Amino acid sequence: MFVHFAPNTWQDREYDDHSTPLSAIHPDIDTDQWVEVARDLGARYVVMVAKHQGGFCMWQTRTTAYGIRGTPWKGGHGDVMADLAASCRRAGLGLGVYCSPRDDDFGAGPGGKCATPEKQAAYDRRYREQLTELWTRYGPLVEVWFDGSVVVPVCDLVRAYVPHAAVFQGPCATIRWVGNEDGFAPYPSWDTLSRAAAATGIATAQQSDSGGDAWLPLECDVSIRRPHWFWSTTDERFLLSLDQLLEIYYRSVGRGAQLLLNIPPDTTGHIPAPDAARAKQLGDEVRRRFGTPLAETRGSGNEVVLHLPASAVVDHVIIQEDLAAGERVRAYRLAGRSGGDWAPLGEGVSIGHKRIQPVPPTRVDAVRLEVTRGAGPARIRRLAAFRAGPPPLP
Repeated sequence: MFVHFAPNTWQDREYDDHSTPLSAIHPDIDTDQWVEVARDLGARYVVMVAKHQGGFCMWQTRTTAYGIRGTPWKGGHGDVMADLAASCRRAGLGLGVYCSPRDDDFGAGPGGKCATPEKQAAYDRRYREQLTELWTRYGPLVEVWFDGSVVVPVCDLVRAYVPHAAVFQGPCATIRWVGNEDGFAPYPSWDTLSRAAAATGIATAQQSDSGGDAWLPLECDVSIRRPHWFWSTTDERFLLSLDQLLEIYYRSVGRGAQLLLNIPPDTTGHIPAPDAARAKQLGDEVRRRFGTPLAETRGSGNEVVLHLPASAVVDHVIIQEDLAAGERVRAYRLAGRSGGDWAPLGEGVSIGHKRIQPVPPTRVDAVRLEVTRGAGPARIRRLAAFRAGPPPLP
């Protein structure tokens, strides 16, 4: 779950115009409530926007007065990152952090690029100190974000402080943006691309290459109030429906990508009740559909057969590769057995981390995965059959 929260939350704007006096920012921030929403959603971790492009810092930084310590909240001693880290630990969730390289308060443009060498050197020092604060104070981090890549040298800090975190964009990226803010991954969806494309720091799904020699899985980001990342008084009408969110889930997680769903707090410091309820609806529906399979198995080689304990109607199949061995499957077919005869259920191209494949509702006693093209013998860590109900309409 993504969390966007900044002075522009008070401005009904997507970008901070610095019109809000710090004295007006006095919410009753409840990070336990944020984390409860994340758990209801089914999220594994929360990524906090600790500094967006406006430059406002949501932690007790030494680098600037433009931040939460300049507000009346907790008498200027509040630290949103610290509170969220504690809430995540109590709930057993991971924590990630977004710290924008762009900083309008300082005058650093996209990627953290400044107009003069002198200003660049000053900003490099500031930004590196901000990252050091964020990456050393709040425990292990699952993911770190460089939105739009970064020109400030940061890879030594990544190696020193967050060597096991997923790195979004930049010269030392380990994951990449899908290329849109709709939450949709293309199909087929490959985790690989060329080293040259990966080195740009801004590669997207468009550069995917099944024969690539670099590994950068895709992440899909979307806001529950698409297209707005920050809460505003005007955007409740944009709250996505359950059907829309389920379609996003099928077209992101169901195509092997990571889904990062933004659910922003309002000016009270709480996630609004309609958004929290919609997040729980999505989590409940995913758990209902895919929480308990009719049967599942695993296997190696170019044919894996799943035997059901009894004949049953199957309408979804989930396939997952063992990615420790790479993404090997290039094309596959699914078949179902009934009365001793096999009949086609569906086919596909990429599998990767997870492929959620709807199939025509069919009563079968076995499901067969046949890999028809691959880069070496397939290693399937999960082949599971479900009766989940009709898939979302595109």
